[in-house]
Formats: sequence, structure tokens, C-alpha cells
Amino acid sequence: MPSSSSISPLHRIERDAGRVRQIASVLVKYGFSDWLESVPFPELQGFLQRAGDSALQGPSREERIRLALTELGPTFIKIGQTLATRADLIGPELASELAKLQSNTPPDSPEDIIEIIEQQLGDQIDCFYAHFEKEAFASASIAQVHRAILHTGESVAVKVQHKGIQETIAADLSLLESVASLAEKHSESLRNYRPVQLVNEFRRSIERELDFTRERRNMETFEQNFELDETVHIPRTWEEFSSSKVLTMEFMQGVIGTRIGELRDAGLDLTEFTNRGADIFLKMIFRDSFYHADPHPGNLMYLPGGVVGILDFGMVGRVEDELRDDIESLVVAITQGDADSLTNTLWSLSPSQSSETREELKVDLSDLLADTKDAGDSLNISAVMTGVLDIFRKYQISPRRGLTGLLRTLVLLDGTARQLTSDFNLTNALIPYQDEAIRRRLSPRRLAKRFQRHILEWDRLLDDLPRDLSEFARKIKSGDFRVGLEHRHLDSVVNRLVLGIVASSTFLGSSLLWSLKAPPLIYDISLFGAAGYAVATFLAWELYRAIKKSQKDQP
Repeated sequence: MPSSSSISPLHRIERDAGRVRQIASVLVKYGFSDWLESVPFPELQGFLQRAGDSALQGPSREERIRLALTELGPTFIKIGQTLATRADLIGPELASELAKLQSNTPPDSPEDIIEIIEQQLGDQIDCFYAHFEKEAFASASIAQVHRAILHTGESVAVKVQHKGIQETIAADLSLLESVASLAEKHSESLRNYRPVQLVNEFRRSIERELDFTRERRNMETFEQNFELDETVHIPRTWEEFSSSKVLTMEFMQGVIGTRIGELRDAGLDLTEFTNRGADIFLKMIFRDSFYHADPHPGNLMYLPGGVVGILDFGMVGRVEDELRDDIESLVVAITQGDADSLTNTLWSLSPSQSSETREELKVDLSDLLADTKDAGDSLNISAVMTGVLDIFRKYQISPRRGLTGLLRTLVLLDGTARQLTSDFNLTNALIPYQDEAIRRRLSPRRLAKRFQRHILEWDRLLDDLPRDLSEFARKIKSGDFRVGLEHRHLDSVVNRLVLGIVASSTFLGSSLLWSLKAPPLIYDISLFGAAGYAVATFLAWELYRAIKKSQKDQP
């Protein structure tokens, strides 16, 4: 019997022909049969011919994709929710539509749920809960939630995975990997979406979300991060009554963020509540570098005393140092409405392209900033970030992993806040963090940390630089040194750019040698440092001559 990994994509599809027909029928229903036309599976092609053109008319393409994913079940709903964070691949319009995906899955029977709890916790359910409500009060694609009371008297919510959900998702993922592999090979329209990469990314995401032990640890981390803040409350968890499929946590009594009418009836100042909630999520990102990645109204709760409660910690993100630099640069450029700075920031994330493309990018960003101004000439930050995600796709900019998800979280945060109070301004909420980012970048501690992180690279540079500078000096002295500016199938602008980089790098390395007084020394001056300055000056002069010559050659 061949292993799953040794089975070809086509054979996997043939093995799961029943599920393939089910998926195909839904795609045909919503007008996406063209996605499957290139898949070389005769039975599938025969099904598509028999189905004919019976597509649903009326809803937009984005709405039909959301409806199709909803009908296909839990795995595809979770795929849609993951895709909602990748606007750089699927576009802001589709990402915004997929962010609406919700799953009100029918709950499993009480007998099945009790069986899972007892298997996971290793004893009769009465050993853990003095009272357990058999009817679930919420049920989504992966799990359902029951109220219970511990023997110590605490009221808790018990989150339990649906029976067989892991097996169902594993089978669907195996099939999707096969379809994605064939689609990327045979379908031009789907290849642009990088289906294999998306399925692999989804597998990592869903495996994390299926592990309730990870979610419990996330909650404990958030609780520690906000333990000194009495205005925010993270539900307590009980490790002894939890497992990878069962999560026992504090039951919070309050008003959920989707019930705006009840919030107003409670006499709540919605503006204050919204600003406080937004600040909590921004602190997660910019202060703690560990954030809740799904800040929709259903995950916010108003608790007695004006406290903000946070729910559902399955989707989280981490902000590493490099990602922090990227998001801070974008936030500063966007909040200041600076097209030049925003262009430079995005260009630093992009592959090498012509200077003409860079100018096109600057024009598009200037138009974006102009078109997203609200009344009163203030920027709609959420609209700018959505536009930036679209520009990622247009210019094939490859942002650092996690950046698009982080931008999507900020956009979703802004949308949630505006649902609660229409005059919410994300720019004002970001200003303190923008100022802090600038101070942090200029702090000696950060500079020292960066130097320590790159000390090995500098060490290699110091080892190689004397030899390289000596070789430079030898060639100059012998007259063998040449600077070639012929294009060699490259634009001349790129050649000058390369020469500028070499000149600046030589100057930087020479400065380091000079400041460190690297031996040999003459009158307390590093000989190689001085030689490097001479080489850098020569290269800069050659660059200047090349630029002046190109200007004269222009008609």
C-alpha cells in the first residue's frame, strides 16, 4: 500500500472522487467551473460537461466565492478566513469579503461532546465539573462551547472540538494539496494565486488553531502582558481541565461588541470604549510584539466597571524585529501622508526594477494618499493600508512574512472601531506609537542591539576588507582598474546604481576602519581606512562623470 506522500496528485483526486464531485458541483453552482477545466481528470471533465452553465446569477464574484466556501464546510471556511489575511495575493476586495466568513455549524450531540471530554481529560465528566450544560450556547466550524461550573464554584466556558473535525480537515487538505499542485501546473488563472503556497500556509495555520494547548498558552501570555492594566480582562484558563481538544476558561458576563444597542442602553460611552479597545490592540502590536489577529466586534466584550474583555485567541501573530521595522516605517510614512517616504519604504521591500517603475509607484502612492483623504483633509488610514496591499500585488512586491497579515489586522481594527463609533480616527490612535517608533529607532540601546546582531557580518567584513582594499590599490597603481558602465543587458541606470552602492559601501567600510584605528597605522591613522577613502572618492568621481556624460548624450 503506497504512502500518502507517494501517491500522485491525480491518483489522490481519483481516490477521493466523491468529494471531488461535491466540490465541483458547488463551484459550478457559483460560476467557477473554469477553475477546474484544466485539471486532467476525465471523470471531472465529464461532470462539468453534464452540469453545463447553471451558475448563480446576481451576487458579485467576491460574494460568490464567500458563499461557495461557506457551503463547502469547515475546512474551506477556515481557508477563506486565512486568505482574508493575504490581500497581497488575492486583492483587497476579495480579502474584505472573505473577512465576513462566519460559520454557525450545528453542534454535535451531547453524548459525543461528553465522550470527547472524558477521553481527553481521562476521567468521568463529573470529576471535573459540578454542573455541565449539555446544550451548547455557541458552535462554529472547529468547536462548540458549553457553560459549566467547577467544583470550586467558578463559572466556566468549555470549548470542545467537533468530533472527527481533525480527520475531516486532514482529508480535505490532502485533496487540496493535489488540486493545488495540478492547478498551478495547468491553470493560468489560478497560478497567479500561488495555490500550493497558500495550501501550505493554511496547513500551518489550521494545525496551530486545532491545538487548544497553544490557544491556552496564548491566553496566558496576553494575561501576563496586561496583568497591571485593570481596564482590560483576559479570561483565566484551567490547565488541569484542558487538553489539545478541550479548553476550560473563565465565563465572562458582559455585553458582546456586536450588540451595539445593548451597549448604548447600558449607558456606555461608546467613544471611550472604542478608543480603549483600539489602544489595547495597538499595545499588543507595538508594545508587546504579540497580538490578537482577529479584532472583530464579536471578540470584544464590555464588562462591569467599564472593563474591556477580549475573546477567542486562536489567531495570533508575532512581530519580530525586522517585521517591526517594516510596519513602523509604513505607519510613520502613512500617518504623515508622505508619498516620498512611503515610496522609499515599499521600494526597500521590492525586487530590483527600473527607475521608471519606481516613479510609477510614487505616482500611484501619491494618488492613493490624495484619494483617501476624508473631509477636513485627514487621511483614511484604513483605506491607505488597503490600497498599499493592492499595490503589493500590482508591483509584485514581496513583503516580509507576516506584514500583510499585520496590515490586515490594522484594517480590521479600524473597521471594528468605526462600527462602534463612526468618528473613530486610527491616525490619532497611532500617533503615540509613531512617536515612540521614532524615539526607539534613535535610541542607543537599539543601535547597540543591531550592532551586536550583525557583529559576525562586520567581523567578516574586517577580515576581507584589507585584502580587498589592497587589491583595489594594486589595480589602481598598475593601471589595471576599470569601471565598466556598458549595460550588458541591463539598463544603464542599474549600472550607475551598482557603482553608487560599491562607492558607498567602500566609504562605510573605510569609515569603520578609520574609527577603529585598524592597523597598520601611520600618525594614528589607519592606512587601509585612508586607502579606502581614496578608492571611494575615485568611484564617486567615476559615477559623477558617467552621469554627466549620459546627460550630454541625451537629445
